[in-house]
Amino acid sequence: MNDGNLQAVGRAGTFRSANNGPEGYSTFIPNPLPPLPPLDITPRLQGLLDRANQALGRLDGVTLLLPDPDQFLYSYIRKEAVLSSQIEGTQSSLSDLLLFENDSAPGVPEADAQETFNYIEAMNHGLRRIQGDELPLSLRLLKEVHARLLAGARGADKTPGEFRTTQNWIGGTRPGNARFVPPPPHEVMQAMGALELFLHDDPVQTPLLVKAALAHAQFETIHPFLDGNGRVGRLLITLLLCSEGVLSRPLLYLSLYLKRNRDTYYERLQSVRTEGAWELWLEFFLEGVVEVAESATITAQRIIHMVERDRQKLHGLGRGSPTALRIHDFVVRFIITSVQRAAEFLKLSEPTVSHGVKRLEQVGILREVTGRRRGRLYVYDEYLGLLSEGTTELTQ
Repeated sequence: MNDGNLQAVGRAGTFRSANNGPEGYSTFIPNPLPPLPPLDITPRLQGLLDRANQALGRLDGVTLLLPDPDQFLYSYIRKEAVLSSQIEGTQSSLSDLLLFENDSAPGVPEADAQETFNYIEAMNHGLRRIQGDELPLSLRLLKEVHARLLAGARGADKTPGEFRTTQNWIGGTRPGNARFVPPPPHEVMQAMGALELFLHDDPVQTPLLVKAALAHAQFETIHPFLDGNGRVGRLLITLLLCSEGVLSRPLLYLSLYLKRNRDTYYERLQSVRTEGAWELWLEFFLEGVVEVAESATITAQRIIHMVERDRQKLHGLGRGSPTALRIHDFVVRFIITSVQRAAEFLKLSEPTVSHGVKRLEQVGILREVTGRRRGRLYVYDEYLGLLSEGTTELTQ
């Protein structure tokens, strides 16, 4: 490195002048983690860290009370996919995604729904690889996740599954007027290699939530892909928590918190780069973990109560209750369905399912949303409402 190109050396890394053409700009080369000097874990930060760990423990524990944790997870992951994609500018709502998955989405922005659907595919792929002991959390896995994320969607021409070989930037129309310019492409592999070591406690073991906070910020600073960095960076948090066994299921998602606090999020990341303010970033991150974990726990508890209350309603239907209960189990997982899809999944005749669906309509569990005579779709209204908090609601 030519010392004449150095602008400022800080705790988090080095700004380096890049004089390409008439308009110069500065790229940022991050230092390897953990920070030096080490983090100053004040009593306030330690208290936040303790609260965050306790909130995660309660969230993980509440899943044991769910009638079917996998049913809840199926829907909850979809909420996260919508929120994470909305941060990147898509207009797809949770109901749009569910309609898209039912192959019946008139008026739904299909490109946006595909992008959101890809987020689910990418997350599930990463979790399968980790939980099946096929691949550790690694650069290879992040590349695979990225490839799934961009497949057949916007960004498919931005070298899916490969680290960038050209300069990118954040904000502005070019590096010269950008808000932030990540490291040049020839520095990406070294920076990401150091991040991979840090994820595996090299050079030092780091408390998991601190590790997740630092790793997410470092990933966003490196911005190793041409597109999709924000979504992969948020997935990195979930994959890390699951790979280290803190969560048995991927139930902690910070996208809603980051969406609500977007300006502060960007300010905290930038202050790490310009001022080395790792402690301020860690405080922001841990506050988000506490808020989101506690909110998710409350949502899960409300869903447990709702599902049990509605099952009790159906038990009172007499002779038709067994079929109605089976359909109810099905819509707990899929939320929006058609008679045809439910009949195929439950291996029942369409007339039998149609009769059962009408019973669920009568007791206020399902609502028909298309207004059509054919190809009708039914939504578990209250469940969708609980999951849609913070996202765009289903159009009335």
